[in-house]
Amino acid sequence: MVSDEDRIALGEWHPPGSSRSLEARLVEHDGVLAAVAVSGGEPLSLDRDRRAEISARVGSVPRRVTFTDGSIFETFDNDGMDAYLTASGRGGAGLVHWLEQFRLRLVVIIVLAFVLGGAIYRWGVPALVEVAIWATPPVVPQLMAQGTLEALDRTTFSPSKLAETKRAAITDGFRRIAALSARGEQAYDLNFRSGGFIGPNAFALPDGTLVITDELVALAGDDTEMLIGVLAHEIGHVELEHSLRQLYRAAGIAGLIMLIGGDVGSGTEDVLVEGGGLLALSYSRAAEAAADRHSVELMAKAGYDPAAIARFFVLLEEKLGDRSGTSMLSTHPSTPERRKDILNYSAIVQGQSDPDLQ
Repeated sequence: MVSDEDRIALGEWHPPGSSRSLEARLVEHDGVLAAVAVSGGEPLSLDRDRRAEISARVGSVPRRVTFTDGSIFETFDNDGMDAYLTASGRGGAGLVHWLEQFRLRLVVIIVLAFVLGGAIYRWGVPALVEVAIWATPPVVPQLMAQGTLEALDRTTFSPSKLAETKRAAITDGFRRIAALSARGEQAYDLNFRSGGFIGPNAFALPDGTLVITDELVALAGDDTEMLIGVLAHEIGHVELEHSLRQLYRAAGIAGLIMLIGGDVGSGTEDVLVEGGGLLALSYSRAAEAAADRHSVELMAKAGYDPAAIARFFVLLEEKLGDRSGTSMLSTHPSTPERRKDILNYSAIVQGQSDPDLQ
């Protein structure tokens, strides 16, 4: 015989496999959990050995007690259920309900999520990028470069109109510095294109494919040595794998977004095959400085003026008015600053003292 003192909660009882309901009480008497009709009578369901499943508290969602015979007792008396669970040693409201409450702890969770995301971005992504570069087979940079150049040839570039003698002079100088590079001459392929709206530019793709535009050659005039210095700079980007690092970093962030959005396959194909985003990636300040130093060193080895690329930045300042923090080569350091650093490093490479120390 149960009494009001045994009552845990008021609610509704549903027979096994039926939506029919009956107003009932959930009670515990002598360690036995039972659903009893409000009108009285024999227990509707019994749980003698604590095998009934009690749903966790989630906000104001009704709790459900599922008995082993398949019947269900449902109640909105969450506080009564929590009190019973605590008293019987079966836990309280649960983690989900705790997280549902908008309190200071929710703010703390959000802050911790941002801190964790920042830590992953600061240390996790760079570490994964280095692993990805180490594990990248040669065919991947080749696919990226092929897709990028084909896309540019379809949409932007047109065949070069340079005189054969001018192309030969640039190619000879390029082969001379490429032969002295770490990867050797066979690792690089120089291409001439009319740049279209891209205009005067030179860039390197991850597999060693280099492109120089007619517009840049025209801008340089008779200073072929300066153009060789620019190409030596691009060789530096390839040998230091800057474009791969930038691409993998961008792909890692984009991949996380696509993973959340549920569409990874097509995005991965665009990155690895189309490679269209390569030219949109800006090198970091450190990457540009490293490529500048590489140009100085390579030009010195080949017997050229180590500071030849500095004359390129004079052109940018005088002919294109580039005195800002960016240039057509997507640089981060300002053009005057880079030119000054190149001249200083060239003096050091040539065995002279650093002009800044004089």
